[in-house]
Amino acid sequence: MIQSRFVVFILGIFLTILAVAMAIPALMDLLYRDPDWVYFGESAAITGFVGVLLTLAFRPEDEPVFAVRETFILTVSSWVAISLFASLPFILSSAAPTFTDAFFEAVSGLTTTGATVFKDLDYAPPGILLWRALLQWLGGIGLVVMAMTILPALKIGGMQLFRSEFSDRSEKYFPRVSQIASAILSTYLLISALCGVAYWLAGMTPFEAICMMMTTVSTAGFATSDLSIGAFDSYPIEFIAIVFMIMGSITLLLFTRFLQGDPKSIWRDSQVRVFVFLMAIATLLLSCWLWGTDQYELLNSIRHASFAVVSIASTTGFTTSDFNMWGSFPLIFLFLLMFIGGCTGSTAGGIKIFRFQILFKAAKAQILQLRRPHGVFVPLYNNQKLRETDFMSVLAFFALYIFCYAVLALSLSLSGLDVISSLSGSATILGNVGPGLGDQIGPSGHYGNLPDLAKWFMMFGMLVGRLELLTLLILFTPSFWKT
Repeated sequence: MIQSRFVVFILGIFLTILAVAMAIPALMDLLYRDPDWVYFGESAAITGFVGVLLTLAFRPEDEPVFAVRETFILTVSSWVAISLFASLPFILSSAAPTFTDAFFEAVSGLTTTGATVFKDLDYAPPGILLWRALLQWLGGIGLVVMAMTILPALKIGGMQLFRSEFSDRSEKYFPRVSQIASAILSTYLLISALCGVAYWLAGMTPFEAICMMMTTVSTAGFATSDLSIGAFDSYPIEFIAIVFMIMGSITLLLFTRFLQGDPKSIWRDSQVRVFVFLMAIATLLLSCWLWGTDQYELLNSIRHASFAVVSIASTTGFTTSDFNMWGSFPLIFLFLLMFIGGCTGSTAGGIKIFRFQILFKAAKAQILQLRRPHGVFVPLYNNQKLRETDFMSVLAFFALYIFCYAVLALSLSLSGLDVISSLSGSATILGNVGPGLGDQIGPSGHYGNLPDLAKWFMMFGMLVGRLELLTLLILFTPSFWKT
């Protein structure tokens, strides 16, 4: 029997916390003497009332037995419910013209996708800008905690490797899962503070530094201007963004270990080495193309190429220039980077580096087995033996990811989008990247003019991608609901 009472109780707690968070942009609007503070106050009152009501009405009488099925239900329902109530400020303030747009912006924020329906952000009220950034910051840490504490237990797409890899090494520092989550949150706060101070020292206003910090460390992508990071036209700001986008793409627990006195922990992880190597090679290739085709001089080629590569591969989605104008090779190159993502246990989306590593190791072992049929080849990942179940889990995830991508692309084309928008939109939404290709949803466009049907397809794709596919899709299987 499903412990629905306890699930609703936890949802009430989450909504109560969300109501408290709504007070932050309300105070910001009051500081700037913007009348929109009223809408945040109303949203906080509604959300807080529902949250407290659910918490009191569904408080469990006995110790609940929280099984795997309840974990799936709670994970999905919490993201949907929080997104629904998070859209209230957009609706009440009329910042979003329709409920679809408001819900789209909230889902995009919490899933750290960064696909926006808003335009003229330079003239938007400060509370709205801060709320968008705050949603992404909360969504970023929510994903990390989920990746660390929930997904490995559910054995989703090879995530059990992540738990087995870190459990022994983390035990001497944090013997309990709650302590691991607390340590990750502390590290996230520290990185956020460093990023905000760095932006401020580089020339941003305090308000801009706070908003951009939240969307950088969460590898999310919402900006305070339609021109994104390009609005600042600053080498130091772009360099800071690159550094913290990379940091957001690395497993946060590794930084925790670093602070605990294990300085080699970061580079010792194979995911980090592969990710950094990939960024370097991709930047080199794209820089050579931009310089060789006389689009920029050498230094500017490296500047724009490095930023675009890190922004897309980390699934952040910031832009400094319109890469639609660079030619066909950069477009296809950046399109492929949309699928990769960062390291496991980071704020980045995408397929994740470790799954590609396991896939290539499986392929290598198969090739060696063909050459020497009687040989014994044991693939290793971070000096751990890989089991057949690990391979099967990762291969199943890849197959399901490609299937979801194809279905979403067909759905977007069915809703009226052109070929480029459908193909790139499916990739950027499922990978939680943000900008797609083409004039409509590219770096210089936005998602506001898309048909409502396309937006609903995209919202579903954002949640599917952010919840690692199976967490959401399993709810649609009849066997899941059988007692």
